Amino acid sequence: MREQKTTKREIAELLLRIGAVQFRPHKPFRLASGKPSPVYVDCRKIISFPRVRNQIIDGLVERVQEIHATEAFDCIAGGETAGIPFASFVAHQMDLPMAYIRKQPKGYGRNAQIEGVIESKQNILLIEDLATDGGSKLRFVDAIRKVGAKCQHTAVILAYGIFPDRERKLTEAGVELHRLCGLGDVFAVAKSRGELQDEADTVIEAFIDNPELWQEQNQFPPRI
Repeated sequence: MREQKTTKREIAELLLRIGAVQFRPHKPFRLASGKPSPVYVDCRKIISFPRVRNQIIDGLVERVQEIHATEAFDCIAGGETAGIPFASFVAHQMDLPMAYIRKQPKGYGRNAQIEGVIESKQNILLIEDLATDGGSKLRFVDAIRKVGAKCQHTAVILAYGIFPDRERKLTEAGVELHRLCGLGDVFAVAKSRGELQDEADTVIEAFIDNPELWQEQNQFPPRI
């Protein structure tokens, strides 16, 4: 791994290079929540580009090592499903045990929500691909804590960083969110490269400045 720390701009450039972040200001994407967004982030693409993947994993390991230096982790956990490969890469590079957390117990057999081994009193780092409002992270953190383990940190490649009120729920639950870059960083790089036209710049900037207002003003028509 490189000695020089990976910057937010480097990560943003890599994500743009492989098309992991797409801008569609005039035909918004429909998010899982059903709400519109002029931006769509798909970090799953990273696993298909070895060189980009290695650089991003190096950056993620750098970030984890910064936390690990003051608070040693016993295990790296990935959230189903997108967080699993990144947790695996990081755990392998750091020579740490790895487990993954299901969104809910699988409903048969052991009815397990945790696959792998997480034991009581262990200190667990949760790794995910991205964070929008931070809500899904709490589901995984709760599952880890139910077995008596500790989880006070989660690391992601990209965090939207535009829903502070919602992200505050993580802080209130005693979980610190660590990110390699934010949506604003990717937008700034795309804008500096001239990849967006002026009108598109305005739309994306309005979304980043006040996403909830933008979504309210650009709702999809009701499904029939």
